[in-house]
Amino acid sequence: MYLDYAAFSPVDPRVVAVMRPFLEGGVGNPGAQHSLGLEARASLDGARAKVARLFGGAPAGVIFTSSATEANNLAIRGLAARADGRHVVTSAIEHVSVLNCCRDLEKQGFRVTYVGVDADGCVDPGTVARALADDTALVSITAASGEIGTLEPVREVGRLARERGVPFHVDAVGAAGRVPLAVDDAHVDLLTLSSNDLYGPPGAGALWVRPGTRLVPLILGGGQESGYRSGTENLPAIVGMGVAADLARAEGAAEVARLRALRDRLLAGLLDRLPQARATGARGAGRLPHHASLVVPGVKAEAVLLELDLRGVAASSGSACSAATGEPSHVLRAIGVSREASEGALCFTLGRWTGPGDIDFVLDAVPAVVERLRRLAPR
Repeated sequence: MYLDYAAFSPVDPRVVAVMRPFLEGGVGNPGAQHSLGLEARASLDGARAKVARLFGGAPAGVIFTSSATEANNLAIRGLAARADGRHVVTSAIEHVSVLNCCRDLEKQGFRVTYVGVDADGCVDPGTVARALADDTALVSITAASGEIGTLEPVREVGRLARERGVPFHVDAVGAAGRVPLAVDDAHVDLLTLSSNDLYGPPGAGALWVRPGTRLVPLILGGGQESGYRSGTENLPAIVGMGVAADLARAEGAAEVARLRALRDRLLAGLLDRLPQARATGARGAGRLPHHASLVVPGVKAEAVLLELDLRGVAASSGSACSAATGEPSHVLRAIGVSREASEGALCFTLGRWTGPGDIDFVLDAVPAVVERLRRLAPR
């Protein structure tokens, strides 16, 4: 029972079927001028259009990268290197790729304002507005927290940034294909996507850049991807990402309703059966539809997850990208969860192959595991 879709989403077989010819031969380099190269270029441009349709952007603005982390780096570092201003506004709960980019900018003399969040992990647009300065070069706010599921008010923040003439970057990895997000409606100038979070292959991501927004490239070479990301394009993965984006756009509404119902039953059932446990992040419509997270006192998350794994359940305690540090989650700290409480943080993210039987099993397994571990804990 796989309930860790926020860390890695299995590739949809329909995506694999389209990718297969690009892996088995008979495909040229998109930069070549012979017929196979021209066919490859057409496939690349087709994927670009499919990805852009997911959020209503101009296809020419899609820059394919190796990952969302690279896309975030290109957005923040690439814009900062060209901007006149030396100030960046972001939030305290961003993905580590955003936060570490901002910390690196601070070493280069930039000022960075890390705006706080409320107890649900939601950014106050008014706080962002007060943080803006005459030399603000960029505002970067995530569309949703992959760790606690809270949706952020990107439309309101985008409007404020547009009124002040400040470029607005949104890391949309967790939200794309799951909640409505249109770059024009939300006044977004740069948008980050991940292939794998759309049930596409890993090794591909994208940064959409609004026409007129200029960046300094991070990778120099042959000038691929409009000069922003040199290197031969990973055509099989990019084609797969395009198919995955099309499927998410076509099937998203029905899938979201299905997952939301399963998620609500899972989260309500866990809170009912686990004494003293509490949910983290927003509830209801303010939360990603596939996301359930909570803190359980009296146990260590690592021990719970290990026992669940032995029972055939894969889940997590938060972000896979920061788990290796061993430090308490910066997201949980930002919403006021103590270090001790954060040790019992659990996160279940549902996906395309999650069914009612998985929820039933987890609702029985988790309380049994927690009860056993609490009995074994020293008093």
